[in-house]
Amino acid sequence: MAFFGGEMEEDLESHSSIPKWEGGQYEGDENSRRDALRLAMELGADYVDIELKVAHEFINSIHGRKPEKFKVIVSSHNYQNTPSVEDLGNLVVSIQATGADIVKIATTALEITDVARIFQITVHSQVPVIGLVMGERGLISRILCPKFSGYLTFGSLEPGIVSAPGQPTIKDLLNLYNFRQLGPDTKVFGVIGKPVSHSKSPHLYNEAFKSVGFNGVYVHLLVDDIAKFFHTYSAADFAGFSCTIPHKEAALKCCDEVSPVAKSIGAVNCIIRRPSDGKLFGYNTDYVGAISAIEDGLRDLHKISSTSGSPLAGKLFVVIGAGGAGKALAYGAKEKGARVVIANRTYGRVLAL
Repeated sequence: MAFFGGEMEEDLESHSSIPKWEGGQYEGDENSRRDALRLAMELGADYVDIELKVAHEFINSIHGRKPEKFKVIVSSHNYQNTPSVEDLGNLVVSIQATGADIVKIATTALEITDVARIFQITVHSQVPVIGLVMGERGLISRILCPKFSGYLTFGSLEPGIVSAPGQPTIKDLLNLYNFRQLGPDTKVFGVIGKPVSHSKSPHLYNEAFKSVGFNGVYVHLLVDDIAKFFHTYSAADFAGFSCTIPHKEAALKCCDEVSPVAKSIGAVNCIIRRPSDGKLFGYNTDYVGAISAIEDGLRDLHKISSTSGSPLAGKLFVVIGAGGAGKALAYGAKEKGARVVIANRTYGRVLAL
């Protein structure tokens, strides 16, 4: 890989941004920009990235001068949506026809299910493809590209300083997601929610996977329609999910089987896909975690022995909210013998409990 410094680096950087007409920031002279890319090639760069609109002309201009190891990436950026698989396939053909060494397609995710179409392209293409889906809903396209045969991904040097929406940092790719170890056999797990980026679950689970040598990765999954999500990502390699607000109740309806406790609560927060037939099994562990923590706190506060039964027995237990988490807490408190009162904005949801 070639590196440049000083004035030469500044000159190359100032001319190598994506042009305004492709959705980027560069507003300068187009001929100067292409001259800078040709200069990068002559100075030993391994890759240059040129947009489909001007690719034919650029590639013709370096014909016969191209170093053996030098690769031209021809790119297309769509900031509105992610086209159909058929349209994406046709786009690959159009890009390849320019003489591109590597095809790059960047689209925009309106839903997380849009990413599946890019995965289909990268897996089945006969040429090297960089397939990225921009935005928070497209994050998995950047993390899982080694699993789905993507040529490479992009990461930012610092949080918030990104070249495209939804770009993770290089540090997170390498350390949090263990990017270099991911491959076709990697199992995918994640936390489903909306919002979901605040969740620390990837830090917990990915570290656990790494410590035991398990070939899995755990990711944030910003999901709008959970039924559509499970229908789209139905392969056995999408092996298990945590589920948080606002999907815990809807997720239960998507499961083929649920535990008796989850059925009683009416919500799930843990979903496992059985490898043999792809069926989804739902569980609820919210009530165990929350109630145990409350019990431990009360025991410490009042110096109560752990052998003397639940400190919640006979106590007034107020639950604020009647969603999936509220249902789990109410169920757990009742099981421990507490007198449960539920406060909620709408009376109908309380009655449904």
